[in-house]
Amino acid sequence: MGNPMKIRAVSKDGVTEVKVLMNHPMETGLRKDASGALIPALFITEVAAKLNDKVVLQAQWGQSVAKNPYLGFKVKGGKPGDKVSISWVDTSGDTRSDQATVS
Repeated sequence: MGNPMKIRAVSKDGVTEVKVLMNHPMETGLRKDASGALIPALFITEVAAKLNDKVVLQAQWGQSVAKNPYLGFKVKGGKPGDKVSISWVDTSGDTRSDQATVS
């Protein structure tokens, strides 16, 4: 699936803004291929974000999220040099995680 994510994290005035672009096909299970057969559902179901190993966001997603989803959020705390990590699980059981340093 290639590079699973691109993460940017910037801290300003005690608030850390995190932006994540996830590489995933996000198939709903409702689309058909060229021969008319349904393409099996394959989408991210769980997302978690940590700031310095402390969970700051947990989400459950469904099939309505677009291909290569973008997630942006802000969290109080964090400073340059801290670590932000994002992980996800999809319907096939595949898991991915990545991290970035707060700037």
